Amino acid sequence: MHINLESDYAVRIVHCLALSSARLDAQSIAERTCVSLRFTLKIMRKLVAAGIVRSYKGARGGYVLARAPGEITLRQVIEAVEGPYRFSRCVDGDYACNCSTMTDCPFRSVFDVVTRLVTDKLDTVTFDRLT
Repeated sequence: MHINLESDYAVRIVHCLALSSARLDAQSIAERTCVSLRFTLKIMRKLVAAGIVRSYKGARGGYVLARAPGEITLRQVIEAVEGPYRFSRCVDGDYACNCSTMTDCPFRSVFDVVTRLVTDKLDTVTFDRLT
């Protein structure tokens, strides 16, 4: 099981910005992270919308982190591009199991525990610890 490619790239991009002491343009970010410019721009829009990255327009524009690296967690970045993390869709409150033979799903509680373990761990890792 893997996080999706967009999340992998988003983590690399935020890490790149955490290491930089100046604004970086999208092309520089793309080159430093080995992510295509087009995909970098797509991810940057999501990171800006989530309040993780700040965007500046114009000739001296670029991107910087909107908060200190120590205030940004891996979970925040992953969820900015993927939405809320769930180990399985069955832990979503509005999901209805379509298996007519199960009256009480034996997996839901286990998957809920796994979801909480993963999200709790992702919440403990901030980008100041990765620089």
